[in-house]
Amino acid sequence: MHKYSLLENVLFPPTYLNKDKLSSKLKGKAVLITGASSGIGEQLVYLLAECEVHLILVARREKKLLTIKEEIENKGAKVSVFAADLRSQQEMERLLHFLLQLPHGLDIVVSNAGKSIRRPIKDSLDRYHDITRTMAINYFAPVQLLLSIIPQLQKNQGQIINISTVNVMLPPFPYWAAYQASKSAFDTWLRSAAPELNEMGITTASIYLPLVKTPMIFPTAAYQSFPAMTPEHVAKIIGKSMYTKSRSYKPWWLIFGQWASILFRGILERSLPQILKKKGK
Repeated sequence: MHKYSLLENVLFPPTYLNKDKLSSKLKGKAVLITGASSGIGEQLVYLLAECEVHLILVARREKKLLTIKEEIENKGAKVSVFAADLRSQQEMERLLHFLLQLPHGLDIVVSNAGKSIRRPIKDSLDRYHDITRTMAINYFAPVQLLLSIIPQLQKNQGQIINISTVNVMLPPFPYWAAYQASKSAFDTWLRSAAPELNEMGITTASIYLPLVKTPMIFPTAAYQSFPAMTPEHVAKIIGKSMYTKSRSYKPWWLIFGQWASILFRGILERSLPQILKKKGK
């Protein structure tokens, strides 16, 4: 486990998790975790492994899912694995058929699967598929999944937890158009649907995260030296939201970034093209 630097300890204070409350809340429940084979999803699985809960793990890599299942299946949780690429309509339909056959249905959905991409527009002119692939996993897949299982969640007075990013709360930055558009789309969809879902008895939570040390950031070399949260820390935040039913998590410092984006938006919009121009020389 990565140890935080002094700066990271300031930016990401410890999260206290009451494991007794978590275990009590999850006893006999069914929890679906997408993107469960690595990073945040994997660490959440390990965190919940000792609870008397049915964990349904979804990701593309079946071999890795089976390895995780083997590691934790004697710790208390019942584990089901389902290998699926949620960008594929056929595989999504197979998953939905499986979920709709569950005797008890679902109690909690952790929407964690996602795709990150950083690419300048000038390098994207012949790569429209970057847009469609990113939207497929970050927006269309979670929407289709939730629309299909909302009746289950309503019956069980369940919970939806969306693993989002602080980027959706801040001005969009260059090179991230595909990623930020897709994450903002689902964030807006869920926040718009939340009052209706709450009226049905379904609670919602949006976890707005900064940079996290997961395989998703490895392709961006510049990020390797940036302050970042650990997946283990994020797993605690998600676990805590399961029994507190808090509506959102945001880093304490995000409010300052939001105020700065309002106060200095004009300056930022005028200066960014010049910064990019100098960078390109």
